[in-house]
Amino acid sequence: MTPGSANRVLLRVAGAVFVLWAVATLTFFAMRLIPGDPALAILGGPGSQASPEALEQARREYGLDQPIAVQYVAMLGRLLSGDLGTSYALKVPVADLLAAQLPGTLLLAVCSLLVAWVVAIALALFSTGAGRIAASVGHGIELAGAALPHFWLATVLIAVFSTSLGWLPPVSSGDLSGLVLPVLTLAIPLAGFLAAIMRESMLDALAQPFVVSARARGESELGIRARHAIRHAAIPGVALSGWALGSLLSGAVIVETIFARPGLGRTLMQAVTVRDVPVVTGVVLVVALIYVLMTLASDAASALVDPRQRAQPAVKATQS
Repeated sequence: MTPGSANRVLLRVAGAVFVLWAVATLTFFAMRLIPGDPALAILGGPGSQASPEALEQARREYGLDQPIAVQYVAMLGRLLSGDLGTSYALKVPVADLLAAQLPGTLLLAVCSLLVAWVVAIALALFSTGAGRIAASVGHGIELAGAALPHFWLATVLIAVFSTSLGWLPPVSSGDLSGLVLPVLTLAIPLAGFLAAIMRESMLDALAQPFVVSARARGESELGIRARHAIRHAAIPGVALSGWALGSLLSGAVIVETIFARPGLGRTLMQAVTVRDVPVVTGVVLVVALIYVLMTLASDAASALVDPRQRAQPAVKATQS
């Protein structure tokens, strides 16, 4: 590993650590701004009718009677040791709770990302270089898809495919049929965004010399777009895939709640409602960690898709 590569790796690791620290800090203080007493969540919520003595004992046991600064330092110490704490409401280790909920959310997010990519590539191939009418229709579909709110789209999909047609269940059923509507709810807006980016990149690619050479060899326009231009058009989208997965994980909060689907999003919503601080902190940290890892992976994937990025270090070494 060259010194330059080692420095880049160290900078990325330092950036990842800073992001996780910032997320944990913001979550900690944001939860303290929510009205209510965390001790009530420990004792069963506002309806528990806990006595003042029981509340005071819960505060002492969980360190809630300490100054905010002391609680914050204690929280950072637990996180550094890998301890996410115990859920106030469920009385189970947060790590075990997240381990049980994470696979469902990851499945939802990954399937949504794959569907979004398929739709985006299809839209880009359809709307680029195929005439003014196709370009206008494709552009309209991109704008409409990217602007759809998740909660509205979920309501429409349930009304059409569950209530009217009866094809798909309106809530999670534990099988593939229960995954279709949540995936479409997350994938359609993202597909519109990715397609818009790919269309602009494909237009630039179609003006490059390698396209002129392909036309001179007698290749069809569809073949040129599918075999040559689409690879270059995909580079910006691949670079944004880490952000896209993070956006899907954020959207899962709404989608999992609407479709009553188990996962991190629904767990986060329930934890915020009852001020379950350890669970909220754990979920947000896991999502941030996934976002950081996917951003690094998307950078590596961009280098694989675009050979010019792999050639840059060699060119710089030659020039020096």
